[in-house]
Amino acid sequence: MITFLPLQEETNVQELIHSTFDVDLPLSGSWGYSQEKATIINVLRDNTPLAQLQYMVTSIRANLEMNITQEQQNRYSGINANEKQRETIKYNDKVYEKVTYEITGIKEDIYNAFIKEYKEGYDDQSLDLDDHFKRRKEATLTREVIHYFDISNIQQP
Repeated sequence: MITFLPLQEETNVQELIHSTFDVDLPLSGSWGYSQEKATIINVLRDNTPLAQLQYMVTSIRANLEMNITQEQQNRYSGINANEKQRETIKYNDKVYEKVTYEITGIKEDIYNAFIKEYKEGYDDQSLDLDDHFKRRKEATLTREVIHYFDISNIQQP
């Protein structure tokens, strides 16, 4: 079983996301592993819902943890985040959201084999879809993670 290590806290979150994914997000702070090291959302742009921005940041963190920072043989693909729970915390004149996500992924080599099998079998109609998706589900790793967001800078209704 592989252990996913937290990302380095001293990294500039906004710069790393931009250089790795070519996305500019209005963030500062850290990777959100604790309330003290929350990801700070500085502003919401283009009417992007807060939960959508949080989902994006959590998905980026999961891809960095489970794929990009891993040795080739330990990489996961098909990584998805699914929100399970949300809690608002007010502390020392700050507002935080503690969001729990279920993160899923499949080892990259296995995932690629499933994709190849699906494409080839679907085209010639030889694929048993029930069996295919059953095996994919069995090969899926599920993790529960918590991401803390400091939303103090966002106008609250």
